[in-house]
Amino acid sequence: MATATKSKPKTKTTVRPMEDRVLVKPTEAETKTKSGIFLPESATEKPMTGKIIAVGPGALNDDGKRISLSVKKGDTVIYGKYAGTEVDIDGVEHMIVKESELLGVIEK
Repeated sequence: MATATKSKPKTKTTVRPMEDRVLVKPTEAETKTKSGIFLPESATEKPMTGKIIAVGPGALNDDGKRISLSVKKGDTVIYGKYAGTEVDIDGVEHMIVKESELLGVIEK
């Protein structure tokens, strides 16, 4: 007699950055040049832009008050080549970056 095993529904992991950190999902690396030439994976550069998925509450100043971040969820940002820490969340690569390591916000 075989018994059916019930699998638990897969839940999506939520990450809330601490202090003045932001969670960034990097943009996909280009696999084709503008002229149509396909690039091998070894030739593609690590992207330095991404979309902010979540933001922390902000750092505390000397008076114990929160300093709000100047970026918000949904912003597309540029960060330094060696900035932040790579983390894997539900099989998807993300970066946790301090706000001070962000170089700019891309405005369209």
